[in-house]
Amino acid sequence: MATPAIMFQGTGSNVGKSTLVAGLARLFSRRGLRVAPFKPQNMSNNAAVTIDGGEIGRAQALQARAAGLPPSVHMNPVLLKPESETGSQIIVQGRRFGTMKAREYGSRKAELLPKVLESFAIVGRDADLVLVEGAGSPAEINLRRGDIANMGFAEAADLPVVLVGDIDRGGVIASLVGTRAILPRADRDRIQAFLINKMRGDVRLFDEGITAISGATGWASLGVVPWFSEAGRLPAEDILDLGRSAPTSGGIVIAVPMLPRIANFDDLDPLKLEPGVSVVLVRPGDPIPIADLVLIPGSKSTIADLTFLRAQGWDIDIVAHRRRGGRVVGICGGYQMLGRTISDPDGIEDPPGTVAGLGLLDIETVLTADKTTAPFSGRAAGSERPVIGYEIHLGRSSGPDRERPWLMGAGGGEGAVSGDGRVRGSYVHGLFAGDQFRRAFLAELGAGPSNLSYEAEIERVLDRLADHLEQHVDCDAILRIAARAR
Repeated sequence: MATPAIMFQGTGSNVGKSTLVAGLARLFSRRGLRVAPFKPQNMSNNAAVTIDGGEIGRAQALQARAAGLPPSVHMNPVLLKPESETGSQIIVQGRRFGTMKAREYGSRKAELLPKVLESFAIVGRDADLVLVEGAGSPAEINLRRGDIANMGFAEAADLPVVLVGDIDRGGVIASLVGTRAILPRADRDRIQAFLINKMRGDVRLFDEGITAISGATGWASLGVVPWFSEAGRLPAEDILDLGRSAPTSGGIVIAVPMLPRIANFDDLDPLKLEPGVSVVLVRPGDPIPIADLVLIPGSKSTIADLTFLRAQGWDIDIVAHRRRGGRVVGICGGYQMLGRTISDPDGIEDPPGTVAGLGLLDIETVLTADKTTAPFSGRAAGSERPVIGYEIHLGRSSGPDRERPWLMGAGGGEGAVSGDGRVRGSYVHGLFAGDQFRRAFLAELGAGPSNLSYEAEIERVLDRLADHLEQHVDCDAILRIAARAR
């Protein structure tokens, strides 16, 4: 007998599917079910590294955590990591498959369906319930041919679908009813129910809206989910989900330039939860403000983002900040930018060549086709403070400042520190999630004592999210619909 499974699709992007699946994964796992998350295709530069060194979307790693499972490459078998406005690096079952322009991928994505179905079968093998998340919207019928993200996958795996609408953005009735109107009959018939998400205020005020949607579509309502403000404390899937904080009076200010291809920005999540710390996202066109720390984040296209950084004048701001005695940190691509040069001899990211870095660290980076994806476990150099994170990058860095590593791992020193200790860089993502390391780092900036336990806070919010959904969603109906799968 096939494992019960159900697919959640949305009327558009950012309707809250990822958060809903995470909450339901925690909810049903607390009921004693073995729950597994699955997303056939994701597009994100916010990736997580699995135990075996593969890559999946950060949202699926959070959903796995909610279900009490280690993340697996099979939970997100196809990951698209945008490198430009028209092309992406393609990750298949955790490994780099190649780089394609959007048009080429559109013509070839159906070739990946066997791999996607293989992963789906593996995920469901030891599960009592599989919660599947779609991508974007099935209403994008221009993408239906060869689709592996929404209805194309639902058809191939023979899954029932729940359609999620976001009432906060407005027009939710038209979004749901309109989606039904333009779908082919076979796809339309897969939708068994709908769910309204992000309701602000009294949910009973939408009773007539529920009646109107059910009357126009014939679908059952699974409920109206009120706005869950604590969702902002969970790891962000999109950089815009981090918000734009204003500096806190008397607090520590961390300025982060928003690079076009910013990657693995979950490095910022623990920092933004710290009381007395303001993470200020610097938008294009804005100067970098006076800050205690400038943090240059990871990048999917380091050289292109470095060019963009210079075009904004941020390089001048960062050098001025450094001249005033300010501190600078670079993570992954940001670490590479801090060096003297970045070379791309084989044209991995751009035409072959070498560009000047910011010159704040005495290192040089050479980009190579070999990709490092591995967990990291070690400590801060010169201390016993533990650091647990992951590496996911192209390229190798070398130079005199590497002789002063920031971290110590099983393979020796990692990262680099300037002679006065005010500029640091590392390839390790996730290092600020460790409470001891983060507190000591912020104390160097002048922050006061903190009681934040980051990992415990994530667990608390996941439990609160599960409680929230238990109260407002017909979860028994979800199980009944899932039991009819295949």
